[in-house]
Amino acid sequence: MQKIVFNDLEAQYAHLKKEIDAGIASVIEGCHFISGPQVEELEKALCAYTGRKYCVTVSSGTDALLMPLMAWGIHEGDAVFVPGFTFFATAEVVSLTGATPVFCDIDPHTFNMDPNSLSEQIERVLREGKLTPKAVIPVDLFGQPAEFPKIEEICREHHLLVMEDAAQGFGGAIDGKRACCFGDVSATSFFPAKVLGCYGDGGAIFTDDEEMYQKLVSIRVHGKGSYKYENVRLGLNARLDTMQAAILLPKLRALDGEIEVRNRMAARYSEKLEGVVEPQKILDGYFSSCGYYTVRARDGAHREVVMAGLKEKGVPTMIYYPIPLHLQKVYGSLGYKKGDLPVCEALCERVFSLPMHGYLTEEQVDFICDTIKSL
Repeated sequence: MQKIVFNDLEAQYAHLKKEIDAGIASVIEGCHFISGPQVEELEKALCAYTGRKYCVTVSSGTDALLMPLMAWGIHEGDAVFVPGFTFFATAEVVSLTGATPVFCDIDPHTFNMDPNSLSEQIERVLREGKLTPKAVIPVDLFGQPAEFPKIEEICREHHLLVMEDAAQGFGGAIDGKRACCFGDVSATSFFPAKVLGCYGDGGAIFTDDEEMYQKLVSIRVHGKGSYKYENVRLGLNARLDTMQAAILLPKLRALDGEIEVRNRMAARYSEKLEGVVEPQKILDGYFSSCGYYTVRARDGAHREVVMAGLKEKGVPTMIYYPIPLHLQKVYGSLGYKKGDLPVCEALCERVFSLPMHGYLTEEQVDFICDTIKSL
């Protein structure tokens, strides 16, 4: 059996080598390294895949989250609601605008934002009267979209903007509607570990609103106006590199086949580990791209034993995420304490992720599951 890796980018490259190499060579030969034709080609392909009208590719998933907040004019005194169980960037971009992230608890089974907690946090902020509720950033964690039908209904009631954080959700869907189609605007990441990843940093923003699209295009290049040296707003240097666009194009074409393998391997994991660990629950009508296969151990001690045992057998594991956002040191001034988001806190002590990628084999999954059961 071949070596087991957490995300086998080497196997993916071997499978797509001819197309990827040709794409890289075309960029070098064309010498159009910034905003080359491959960038526009990729944006059109991403729109076709997701069903959105407009796509703006950018330099990272973090910029993809930050730029819509800038376009909306989110600022100091505003409240933006985010889940407490996700990667730091979701809350970080809120703070970078001067606004305040308000943390919501998560559903104990889906690991995504709990709509009931969102409602409670909105009502709390309104009662306190210190912040103005402005937006919500639900996260498509581990590949499954958040509960957007419920969340969007809550947001309409309170006149809140919605940005889908699909950094992990690309390729997922709700009732056939693909991730990056939810909310007023959506953001994703092309970090190498993602389901659709490049060979560096990258991201994309999606919207159906032409005015928002034009603002994002401006912000992407230093707030430019009609041309490069006319600046009409503050912006960023946030363009996706042409080389990364050329690499992403063949990966996008191969994506559905890889996601099919991921789902098959996830189902095999779940079947063989039933009663041993608890996987993320996929809701009826929801489809996960299986960006990560994350399970919940019985408790922290069980997790420690299993991860140590797998390491001895050469099987890598990861913990996403060991510290909930509301208890991160950087947010100490917000006054959160242990016990405020009990589901988030409990999961952080118990979850861990197993190898998952589009080239994982049944033999490898069986070896991992047999090892876990032996522990």
